[in-house]
Amino acid sequence: MISMNIYLVGGAVRDQLLGYPYTEKDWVVVGSTPENMLAQGFTPVGKDFPVFLHPKNHEEYALARTERKTAPGYKGFTFHTAADVTLKEDLRRRDLTINAIAQTKEGDIIDPYNGQQDIINKRLRHVSPAFREDPVRVLRVARFAARYHHLGFELAAETYQLMRSMVAAGETQYLVAERVWQEFQKALTEQHPEQFIQVLDQCHAITNIFPEISPQYFATCLSLLTSVSRVCQDSRVRFAILCYRLSGKAIRSLCKRLGIPNEYTELAVMTRQYYDTFRDVDKWNSDKLSDLFKKTDALRKTERFLLFIQTCTYLLSVQNKTTSNQPSKPNIGLIDALAAYQDVDPQDLIAQGYAKGELGKAIQKARMASLNAWLNLHQSSITHD
Repeated sequence: MISMNIYLVGGAVRDQLLGYPYTEKDWVVVGSTPENMLAQGFTPVGKDFPVFLHPKNHEEYALARTERKTAPGYKGFTFHTAADVTLKEDLRRRDLTINAIAQTKEGDIIDPYNGQQDIINKRLRHVSPAFREDPVRVLRVARFAARYHHLGFELAAETYQLMRSMVAAGETQYLVAERVWQEFQKALTEQHPEQFIQVLDQCHAITNIFPEISPQYFATCLSLLTSVSRVCQDSRVRFAILCYRLSGKAIRSLCKRLGIPNEYTELAVMTRQYYDTFRDVDKWNSDKLSDLFKKTDALRKTERFLLFIQTCTYLLSVQNKTTSNQPSKPNIGLIDALAAYQDVDPQDLIAQGYAKGELGKAIQKARMASLNAWLNLHQSSITHD
């Protein structure tokens, strides 16, 4: 009779060995069946293969499995789970050797594919030729490159070659938008998100996955992302600055195709459309400022507008540092200008007797008066400085 054994696997083991922070734990169960897991109180959640949630801590426990390629793309697999599937067989189907390490409950490491040595050598290396059967692994490897670049990790030459052969065979054409964005968004939160783009480019996948980033602007986009990532961790800001050289049409196309959330899309489009306005805002009058507030819906979506200012400030800083020796001077006064524009209480105007038909005009007139008053003070302080 096969006895049931449970092992900690994947990222938690890898990051423990690296001394890197982690939050999630994944477990693999060897020598069990779905019926046995249910009898012990586990809750099934897997659709394609048996994955269960622990009855107390709700961590994921997956039955050991093997897989067989049956069709193109990352969904073209059949999975086999049985009590006689070994831990080594389960680990063999994983993407990178550093992710194919297991740990017993006693803390003993099981490493059949030399993942620990690759951690020492700082190498991202595929486990087996089966890697080529799942195009999502191209994205995952690019994300791991972004995650561990600051630790000195590099892709093994043979893994690069395998990824290039996958792209040449058309495997990446079967990637679904949801999964592309999932990996891209995670990469945007890492210390070196530009490595995600760089790796995809070097394995010739960039034109398939991000066709909107034309070769003409690729180097500039990558440089902007690299620079801003040193000083800003907000993934929305990083995405907007990556897309700055693209047209508004290209940004919308990219975001629609990948199902990118509106908060990313809107900020990127606003930055593209109004960055030049931001740079020259000190030269503007109240009419032009009011027009900017209206076009960006700054009164209703103030938080987004403030993020737009933050994004433009970072972009201005990046551009000044790369194009001149002059320090950037972000226009923080734009926040105060918006505050002045907002500093009108419609109830005060209603109390003054303005009826519904005239109230809108009265509100706008009061806002412009408040904005002009602020501009006079602002310009006066500049003159005295």
